[in-house]
Amino acid sequence: MEQTEHNLPLAFWSAPGVAAALSSCDMPALLKEIRRAHGWTQAELAAAVGYSQSWVSKVLRGTQPLTVDQVREISRRLGVPVQSLRFGGLEGGDDPTKRRDFSKAIALSLLPLPSRAEADGSTAPTLTAITGNHRRLDASTPARELARSVTAHVDMANRLYARTERSPFAASIAAAISEAAGFAAWLHADMHDLGTARTYYRHAIERARQARHDLLAAYMIGSLAAFEIDADDPDLGLALVAEARKQIGHKPHPTPRAWLASVEALAHATAGRDEPSVTRALLHAEDAVRDQGRTTTPPWPWVFPFDHAKLAGYRALISVRLNQPSQALAAFAESLKSTQPAPKQRAAVMLEVATAARQGAQREHDAGRVDEAFRLGSEALTIGVSYASERVIQRARKFRRVYQGPITPKVREFDRQLRATLV
Repeated sequence: MEQTEHNLPLAFWSAPGVAAALSSCDMPALLKEIRRAHGWTQAELAAAVGYSQSWVSKVLRGTQPLTVDQVREISRRLGVPVQSLRFGGLEGGDDPTKRRDFSKAIALSLLPLPSRAEADGSTAPTLTAITGNHRRLDASTPARELARSVTAHVDMANRLYARTERSPFAASIAAAISEAAGFAAWLHADMHDLGTARTYYRHAIERARQARHDLLAAYMIGSLAAFEIDADDPDLGLALVAEARKQIGHKPHPTPRAWLASVEALAHATAGRDEPSVTRALLHAEDAVRDQGRTTTPPWPWVFPFDHAKLAGYRALISVRLNQPSQALAAFAESLKSTQPAPKQRAAVMLEVATAARQGAQREHDAGRVDEAFRLGSEALTIGVSYASERVIQRARKFRRVYQGPITPKVREFDRQLRATLV
């Protein structure tokens, strides 16, 4: 028999005797009240619960203990509101400890479980906080050790997004995924896993667009542009800079304007284009930096303003690409006055400084300065090896590969250090 055949009015369950039986989970008393309300004989009660009359007789006398499944089944058949049961006095023999244990088991089995909330207003901030903690670990943890946790975080967040795509929180979750995927791309770039890095950058762009966050999408496209320039594809980098500009519209905040103009200038310099193209882009960056001085804080996802020190850092990189060592070293000095980059980034900057110093030394045929350049490169390589940064190690190899001068003691030492990275 099904529960619907034996439903009693709601007022029945609040009657004093029934409420007392529910509150103590006194099944014999509860069955007696139900039998009385229906006007059943003991045989009819037995038929209703699906057990024999003799078994029901023992239950009513309190001599037949009940299992969890039996309580569940009887309650279903008789329409007992199990959420009202309070498991304090079930039959369980004379041992009160057994009665307590049995009551706990009943409670765990019968109490209604809360429905799972897929997402709420705290979901996206929680995901973003996890990414923030991962970023802080990047300063002291090799990318290969951190990447597994970060990619698992991205995968989990994507599964959550798939379940909440139609919820009012979907856009904020997509933005949080974009940020996490962008960081995963950065880690794989540091591991020199370029294909996987591109995959995560594309995913970051896709999620930013699903979030309808134009600035975030532009940031991820610009980050991919910088990545492609670093991978020696400046023409693709320029195309991506143009795409990022379209994404942010005609009147963007000065911070993204300054950053994108600087990335464009670096692309022109990397491609070996004429200096006027580089100069025009840098002038646009300078104008944006001045405009930024008249505005408030930069928009997310930019955390810090793009100031003169950051612009000087790009000028230094550009000067290295244009083989202008004196300008590069001066710009590096200016850029490092107000910032102290994290170790892996510091190693990358040191290799750029070493490149500028080597260019100047070769131009002046100064063997002493060549040794100084390779000493600096050696320090950067040591950092790269200690953090297992393939990106830094690959840059160190390129630094050595383009050098065609005399083999000094520091050059030989650098060569030995490079070979050690392979065995």
